[in-house]
Amino acid sequence: MAKQRVHLLIKGKVQGVFFRQAMKVTAKKNNTTGWVRNLKDGRVEAVIEGEDLDVSNVVEWCHAGPANARVEDVEIRNEKFKGEFAKFEVLY
Repeated sequence: MAKQRVHLLIKGKVQGVFFRQAMKVTAKKNNTTGWVRNLKDGRVEAVIEGEDLDVSNVVEWCHAGPANARVEDVEIRNEKFKGEFAKFEVLY
């Protein structure tokens, strides 16, 4: 299967609603690696790597997020797969 890497910027009510922790659970369930963090401007940023279908599942989840989130937009940038992560983690 083909592998891919995406860089996401998620806008909306995505901080203070456990978005990062829920994304970590979703990423692990889909066997993807990378990271997620809050940005000072209120967005959430993430980099995800893995098999095409697995990454697509996580990206699809990001359009809704956890129950209390209100996602307005997900900016998706495809990048060259690097295989640089051993796991998915929340950065602070």
